[in-house]
Amino acid sequence: MGGLVLLIGRVVFSFFFIYSGFNHLTKLSGYAQYAAAAGVPAPTVLTALSGLMLLAGGFSVLLGVKPGWGALLIALFLVPRRSRCTSFGDCRSDDGRESGAHFWKNIALTGACLMIYALTTLNPARWPYSLGRSATPTL
Repeated sequence: MGGLVLLIGRVVFSFFFIYSGFNHLTKLSGYAQYAAAAGVPAPTVLTALSGLMLLAGGFSVLLGVKPGWGALLIALFLVPRRSRCTSFGDCRSDDGRESGAHFWKNIALTGACLMIYALTTLNPARWPYSLGRSATPTL
């Protein structure tokens, strides 16, 4: 039962990032304009790179192939994103409520990524219903 719950959690968690990565690449121009407005240097290149990071991290967690590294890729996307585009009141909303919600969402998702990394480090065995290979735990 726990393996099935883990699979459902992986699907739900990963879909968010896979969908976002897909949008970063298919709507590159619009996302790059938004990044440029937020002061991101080389916005088109970094938007494409972030889309690839989101796809790789999302599929890694979904498929259970090096999920710890995939979670770190996602966290590496979220940390600069949090400081650049979702500081309180900086992006989109005049009163800061929308950007404040996105700020705390990104903080929570970064925490989830760090937990996934920690759990895969503490127990490196293959996840149930995954394509990852089993590993011998290290002490």
